[in-house]
Amino acid sequence: QVQLVESGGGLVQAGGSLRLSCAASGRTFSNYYAMAWFRQALGKEREFVATINWSHAVHYGDSVKGRFTISRDNAKNTVYLQMNNLQSDDTAVYYCAARIPNPPLATMAAKYDYWGQGTQVTVSS
Repeated sequence: QVQLVESGGGLVQAGGSLRLSCAASGRTFSNYYAMAWFRQALGKEREFVATINWSHAVHYGDSVKGRFTISRDNAKNTVYLQMNNLQSDDTAVYYCAARIPNPPLATMAAKYDYWGQGTQVTVSS
């Protein structure tokens, strides 16, 4: 099993920044797992935000390109999401997700095997 624990959410003013962290653990977790961030705003479907695979290849959703950066520290089994220039539309619960390495990049939530409990990000305008 794999456990994912997110942290770093909170309340921020529009134009501000936050960094989310996701710590992975568990007997079967491997640094070869691909990691991702999704978000879900109230009343909306879960939306892909960013993903990073074992070789640090990354892919972003269109709405966050140029503002968000995903990274990972394999020594700490942790993935990060640096969020800059936050806007009210970024308000959502942010979820960390993990899956086996193939395919190398995936943006569909159904492709992910493990999920964290989520962390709330609220951007005030």
